[in-house]
Amino acid sequence: MKNSAVHVELGARSYDIEIGLGLIDRLGDYLGDLLHRPRVAILTDETVAGLHQDGLTAALDQAGIRWSIKALPAGEATKSWTYLQQSVEWLLSEQIERDDLIIAFGGGVIGDLTGFAAAVLRRGVRFVQIPTTLLAQVDSSVGGKTGINSPHGKNLIGAFAQPARVIIDVGLLNTLSPRDFIAGYGEVAKYGLLGDAEFFAWLEENGPKMAAGDMELRARAIRHSCQMKADIVARDETERGDRALLNLGHTFGHALEAATGYSDRLLHGEGVAIGMALAFETSMRAGLCPQECPSRVRAHLAAMGMRRDLSDIPGDLPDADGLMALMMQDKKVQAGRPRFILARDIGQTFVSADVDLSLVKSVLQDALAARA
Repeated sequence: MKNSAVHVELGARSYDIEIGLGLIDRLGDYLGDLLHRPRVAILTDETVAGLHQDGLTAALDQAGIRWSIKALPAGEATKSWTYLQQSVEWLLSEQIERDDLIIAFGGGVIGDLTGFAAAVLRRGVRFVQIPTTLLAQVDSSVGGKTGINSPHGKNLIGAFAQPARVIIDVGLLNTLSPRDFIAGYGEVAKYGLLGDAEFFAWLEENGPKMAAGDMELRARAIRHSCQMKADIVARDETERGDRALLNLGHTFGHALEAATGYSDRLLHGEGVAIGMALAFETSMRAGLCPQECPSRVRAHLAAMGMRRDLSDIPGDLPDADGLMALMMQDKKVQAGRPRFILARDIGQTFVSADVDLSLVKSVLQDALAARA
């Protein structure tokens, strides 16, 4: 597999996303120019540490880079004040200076938490993202969104802080469970649905092969996804315009994550997948897109073995009013109205704050009724 790079153009804060196979083994080659002194501090989670810590630290040892590491509990609940404080205090105890480098080694939870810790530590320390899940590789590691969750909602506390580099080793995906890989695939499908119909058609053909382990196809999909996100972030870093399109499915999905207590009942990518199906259903009922659009979205999710309905979520859920109330805590709410990403067709989406909320409620009521 040939290694490749995607450039995120943000002036003085520009950086590269390195993509390839076996990049962890040559980590010194990708960190050397960033180091003011040969040491790093690593934040990871217990699951990733058990699988990949030895390979990471061996590469650092080989490059003559001293390291210290802290492993946090795995899971969405780690994106909290408690673990943010633990992480910052640990970094301070390790005497990490402003010119040092912090490594986020894990999935989206670790990446978001580490980025936020780096942003507030000494008013800003540089960090590198080494994402270990498909979801993090194509989405959360790129673009500089960092933060933690609140009982009021997901990602409501945070900061924009761009990484110094993103290092994507496609081989790390081999240790993902099928559920985690497929959940991350929801974010890959999102890119086709929000702005590239040809890419979505390519995914319809190649997605099952990716899930079965084809590394070349995985790398191609990751690179295309990262390029799409890099282009959007370069135009709209702080989500005042186009970048909001990256939230396709998230207004519904984040409400569902909150409703399930950010637990293993519903992974982030699963919430996004269900949310995208609901967003296309809402668009169709609003007369914005053809009827075959939501059917095509759901058919692809089904072909990939993904969750796509509220009935796929185990346990109790709030009623439609309860879910609507959770949506009102979404970051995208403006002037008391939630903003939705709606679609005119596959690959043609737009942001709207002028959505008939009674229509949204009816979509949720019907989806909840189907659980019965």
